[in-house]
Amino acid sequence: MLDFLKRTLWIGAGLAVMTAEKIEETVKEIVNRGHITEKEGKELVDDLIEKSRKAKKDLGERVENAVQETLQRLKIPSRREVDELKVRIEQLEKALEKKE
Repeated sequence: MLDFLKRTLWIGAGLAVMTAEKIEETVKEIVNRGHITEKEGKELVDDLIEKSRKAKKDLGERVENAVQETLQRLKIPSRREVDELKVRIEQLEKALEKKE
């Protein structure tokens, strides 16, 4: 039963966006209905909060990678590349001023 509840909450509630408060509230309802014990409820809360944290981190990394890949495909320069070009332009401007 506990595994079924974990899977149901994981899939049905979109754990990556579920807050710890919402997880605790949902599990408390399950405990109050007598489907699981308080001890199982605490373990479930701890497990789901940890999975939520990991899912958020994973989602963030996946979004970051997707953005980076899109920028590379569009050949949009990175901040570092733009900064390097600014430095190079400043160097060239100084070199031109010296020649004048």
